[in-house]
Amino acid sequence: MIPRHLAGRVRAALADTPVVLLQGARQVGKSTLARAIAAGGRRRYLTLDDQATLAAARADPAGFVAGLEGPVVLDEVQRAPELLLAIKVAVDRARRPGRFLLTGSANVLFLPAVADALAGRMEPLTLRPLSQGELEGRREGFVDAAFADGAPALRASPAGRIDMIARVCRGGFPEAVARRKGERRGAWFDAYLATVLGRDVREYSRIEDLTALPRLLATLAARSAGLLNVAGVGRDLGIPASTLARYFAILERGFLVEPLPAWSGSLARRLVKAPKLHLTDTGVLAHLLGVAEGRLVTEPELLGTALETFVAAELGKQLAWSRTRAGLFHFRAHTGQEVDLLLEDRAGRLVGIEVKASSTVESRDLAGLRLLATERPRRFHRGIVLYLGAEVVPFGERLHAMPVSSLWQWGAVAAPAR
Repeated sequence: MIPRHLAGRVRAALADTPVVLLQGARQVGKSTLARAIAAGGRRRYLTLDDQATLAAARADPAGFVAGLEGPVVLDEVQRAPELLLAIKVAVDRARRPGRFLLTGSANVLFLPAVADALAGRMEPLTLRPLSQGELEGRREGFVDAAFADGAPALRASPAGRIDMIARVCRGGFPEAVARRKGERRGAWFDAYLATVLGRDVREYSRIEDLTALPRLLATLAARSAGLLNVAGVGRDLGIPASTLARYFAILERGFLVEPLPAWSGSLARRLVKAPKLHLTDTGVLAHLLGVAEGRLVTEPELLGTALETFVAAELGKQLAWSRTRAGLFHFRAHTGQEVDLLLEDRAGRLVGIEVKASSTVESRDLAGLRLLATERPRRFHRGIVLYLGAEVVPFGERLHAMPVSSLWQWGAVAAPAR
């Protein structure tokens, strides 16, 4: 088992919260992590992938929960969402920390009744595919370092262009990472998407006709890292807007796609409000686009899209365990100037991040960062261009170009053994 950096936060939540929900896409390692926590804490483990357990939970949710003694893990709870209301009743009768560790491959918080019922009783945590630091045995500290004071102090060991492309195409699903050959990894992605878009989605969405969903996901893959234009996607696929919105929510609920909201602050009137769209894993992205590593070498525009999605995914993973609590956004003004990714901490400080799929950086590549610094001089903390070069290069006060590998090297420490 590859140690997961989120494990510490799960254990901390169990120490003071009655219900902890460990959610994330299927096959990211939720069950493995939950079993490890169960074994270490003498916690009973039950999975709703077991048909007998599932039948019992659905037949009598209240009786099923009442029969559970001591702390328990309930794996794949989205298969019986009716259990969550029964858990709420049980917690209200005996409010003890760590009673229930739930896992779910579909975001049950999309169900308003469930979210309202467990408000104040449950802490949701999202486990994403493996981060680059987890793969290399180090705990990333990029977000914390970016909000620290002073210039970047980094002796990077930059990943070369070919290595970076390999990381993008590999993604972070443990089973896909373990397969060294591209064709075998492709076979895994085929089987994975067939399962998720077939059985899983149909089960939690209660919608029978989902034949357009694979085409929609492939179309969204081609638009990853771009502004989400629902009307344009609907025209391309011939899907009504109302149906398309429902399908998109299904993909988001299954942790396959993720909207990146536009940052507004007090500049709302000058910003384009549309979110950006990212697939949550670049291995899935490359597979859906039919992109082999060699093609990314020769098509820089395609590499730029994939690399921006890669950086967004890595930052999303790190935000789950960083000491600095921050939100992730994008910035785009009506003038067309933009910043690919924007971190805002709870004090309102801003760190802008541009992603460039080139080995050099020019002054014009920092136009969006300079605009942000000019508009919000008191809140602007740092601007970073992540690129495929090897050096940390200053471009003025609080502006630097850094290798993409800084994501898992800057501020990193050796991961503690678990």
